[in-house]
Amino acid sequence: MRCNTYIYCCGDSNENNQCFYKEEIGGNNMILAFTGAGISQASGIQTFMERPDIRDHLHRDFAIKNPEEYRKTLRNLVDVVKQAEPNDAHIALAEYNIPILTMNVDGLHRSAGSESVVELHGGLPTEDEMDYADQLYNKPVLYGDPAPNYYKAITKVSALTEDDIFLVIGASRFTQIAVELREIAHYQGAEIIEIQEDAVREVRYVLEQEFKNK
Repeated sequence: MRCNTYIYCCGDSNENNQCFYKEEIGGNNMILAFTGAGISQASGIQTFMERPDIRDHLHRDFAIKNPEEYRKTLRNLVDVVKQAEPNDAHIALAEYNIPILTMNVDGLHRSAGSESVVELHGGLPTEDEMDYADQLYNKPVLYGDPAPNYYKAITKVSALTEDDIFLVIGASRFTQIAVELREIAHYQGAEIIEIQEDAVREVRYVLEQEFKNK
């Protein structure tokens, strides 16, 4: 069983950095992408680590005790997402029809045209739902909430084999599910490629290299 992880995050496609990307992946059968907040930074959406004022309100206890303030937080988040457009990392995944697991709630993968998307933390309320957003579940999944799509994600990663690729894009290890999915992919023997910088350029580069060799 091969259990290899390759870090491809230098943001520089020069010859030295290309050594992190194995030519052998051209013979692999499937790519499954796992994305986090880093993929949407170039679209103008800050990570929750950069916005503690939002992150600290995304708790079920806060929504229950401070419904008006919670709805105001969600409104601010929705307004930011409305102004964002998919960047080339989102678009490349859609063009190559890569199935996606995402921790993001911004909906940019679907906006880019991806059809196979599992949103681990749900989505955002619609305009019609904003008045009672504090009562909604999975829009988004809050700290303290069940996350029904975690099981779907675990099932998909558990189906990977040593001939497959688990492509991690802009996803930190701050959440337990992010760690767990990597560990499952590692156990399954899948190749793990991590792009943690310059996703706008590197995602397309990695996919081009993969499909060029098929």
